[in-house]
Amino acid sequence: MYEFIEGTLVGIEPTYIVINNQGLGYKILTPNPFKWSSQSDQHTRVYVELVVREDAQTLFGFLTQDEKDLFNKLTTVKGIGPRTALSILAPGDQAGLIQAIQQENVSYLTNFPGVGKKTAQQIILDLQGKLDEVESIASVTTAQTTADSRMPEILQQTKEALTGLGYSQREVTSIQKQLKEHTFADTQEALSHALKLLVK
Repeated sequence: MYEFIEGTLVGIEPTYIVINNQGLGYKILTPNPFKWSSQSDQHTRVYVELVVREDAQTLFGFLTQDEKDLFNKLTTVKGIGPRTALSILAPGDQAGLIQAIQQENVSYLTNFPGVGKKTAQQIILDLQGKLDEVESIASVTTAQTTADSRMPEILQQTKEALTGLGYSQREVTSIQKQLKEHTFADTQEALSHALKLLVK
């Protein structure tokens, strides 16, 4: 129904962004909201997919058309809902994901929340050989610097984002010590590092 929404990026939360379009604020769930940090308060285009359920109508948003296409392919797999697809896309390593599917790397896929061995095998069965047209997404990062005083806030936002993506409290706690050993420029950088620790 919708291809994209353009407007001013007015909000970045752990699991979603808010786009102001002609006075309407669109809440859009996205794989990693903090990837949008560099576009805060700017005119932004978000590629969106509207998912309608009996009890909700939810907008899912993406930086590129390729990312949206991969989301749609993932949600065609039995056992993969929209939120699980977001968790799979959150690390931003599209090339690694495609490679794992093509090489039947079940252990890589089972690192994601909600993806067990059976579901991972189903992803491979359904999508192997069907992702050639999806190009690799370049990692979007910002070059902002942050004082050490912001670290507690950054780590808290990272924790909330991971929880929103479906990672358990145990999984989040397991990497807290490793995260605290680093100083991150922003939440996007911290979240990307956390996802690398969780998805090995």
